[in-house]
Amino acid sequence: MKTYKPTTDSRRHMVTINYREVLTAGKPHKALVGGGQRAVGRNNAGRITTRHKGNGHKRVFRQVDFVYSKKNIPAKVETIEYDPNRSAFIALVCYSDGERRYHVVPKGMKVGDKFLTSAEADIKTGNRLPLKNIPVGTFVYNLEIKPGSGAKMIRSAGNFGEVMASDAGYTMIKMPSSEVRRFDENAWASVGELSNEDHHLENYGKAGKSRWKGIRPTVRGTAMNPVDHPYGGGEGVQGRGTRRAKSKWGKPTGGEKTRTPKKYSNHLIVSRRKKGKR
Repeated sequence: MKTYKPTTDSRRHMVTINYREVLTAGKPHKALVGGGQRAVGRNNAGRITTRHKGNGHKRVFRQVDFVYSKKNIPAKVETIEYDPNRSAFIALVCYSDGERRYHVVPKGMKVGDKFLTSAEADIKTGNRLPLKNIPVGTFVYNLEIKPGSGAKMIRSAGNFGEVMASDAGYTMIKMPSSEVRRFDENAWASVGELSNEDHHLENYGKAGKSRWKGIRPTVRGTAMNPVDHPYGGGEGVQGRGTRRAKSKWGKPTGGEKTRTPKKYSNHLIVSRRKKGKR
């Protein structure tokens, strides 16, 4: 981690990742980037579905491959790069047939390292195999929900799942949330844990950096008017005034379960995640 001389109040607390020690390239591979407009919390009708998002610096979108369709072809890491659209680092890899792709890079992988996507691959960091071929106790990332659907889970910086057991066509994985869940044993996963594990230690130091990232301010409910929030109104600093904690829309908060009672994947969950501080 990188700290700064306290030349200002914000600099005093700022802590960032020391990218010079990790990254090996500044600009992305031109053939694998494109433009685009970010959703910034809006749905397809333009309505806000996630609050406190918007503006932020313009981003170039890297075409990161999560499907890993090139099987049984060795690949070599050429560069390790920063991606503004995700917390983990990405690597530009060159397959032995000459094609280049972007992949999220695991912890410990360096330029020149090789990996393989194959059912017969070794249990080595970066290699990708079906879950049924991965031994118990192995850390995995880039996990498929259904075979061939591409990596959907465990993709953020420093995260990993742990293979717990295999039985009756399913493999049990302990997720980063502490939930234990069953996956089809024919689904694929990569061996290792994701890079940039110090991401959660970063301190922006000032409000402006959050705005660069596209994070808008969050206003307290008690500072609003009664028409805007159940906690609003009153002279001076007021208490909550209601028996149970609730959201802006009156829905209960603070540990209340919100999962759909009859969700299709309920039968795949072996044990729910532990709530509170972990």
